[in-house]
Amino acid sequence: MENIKNIILNIIGTICGAFIISVGVALFLLPNQLSSGGLSGLATVIYYFLNLPMGIAIIALNIPLFLFSSYKLGKGFFINSIIGTISLSFFIDVLEKLEPLTNDRLLACIYGGILIGLGTAIVLKNNSSTGGTDLLSQIVKEYNHNIHSGTIIVIADIIIVAINVMFFKEIEIGLYSAIAIYLSGKMIDIIFEGIYFTKLLFIVSDKAEDIATEIGNKIKRGTTGLYGKGMYTNKDKLILMCATARRDVGKVKQIAKQIDPNCFMVITNSREVVGEGFKVEK
Repeated sequence: MENIKNIILNIIGTICGAFIISVGVALFLLPNQLSSGGLSGLATVIYYFLNLPMGIAIIALNIPLFLFSSYKLGKGFFINSIIGTISLSFFIDVLEKLEPLTNDRLLACIYGGILIGLGTAIVLKNNSSTGGTDLLSQIVKEYNHNIHSGTIIVIADIIIVAINVMFFKEIEIGLYSAIAIYLSGKMIDIIFEGIYFTKLLFIVSDKAEDIATEIGNKIKRGTTGLYGKGMYTNKDKLILMCATARRDVGKVKQIAKQIDPNCFMVITNSREVVGEGFKVEK
């Protein structure tokens, strides 16, 4: 029963993600001749050149990919991808009959890119795809594990956007499309990696224990002691590692400098921190 429930939730998530993507494509990018990269970008050219419904064009372009992927990818992923592709094609053909939400290309590429990235992340989180370059990358990786998926997708997107520019003979289409693709990628990163940006501090000091105690007392943050060795001085060192919110970085620096003016600090960005006091995954 639990397995059936997960399958149903994955299908629902795939359909919802496909709908969000279709809104970004049909109501923002397509009416403004913009491309989101991938096979939908190629389908945009077919839509204007052959007057063929974009949804049908997407399915037609994906058929060869599905024929290859059926032998290489898992059954669950394959079935979910078919559902995602058909849903996307159906929603695009329905929504493109509506009035576009904006005819301003800048607004279209911004909001279209955000919606496509959001929808794509939801689809991917449900172990699925809507075909196109993400499915192509999966197939290529099955044959060559040394090739990164991101590299395949970027190369394919560049080629398809270039085709759009040549077809419509407007360099602005490529420039705006690049913004849409960038925003789409950033949205996927946010959904997958979270928005919990934190700072990670490494503090090297002969008074590391005093600094750790003061950080715990004043800003209620824990620290971890890592044992290292100064290669220049040839002395053992205790290195403090402290993950903290951006607003507390100044306080940590102040505490460390007050206790040991000669301490050495390295401050870096941490994309995501999971655990007590930060994001807790369930």
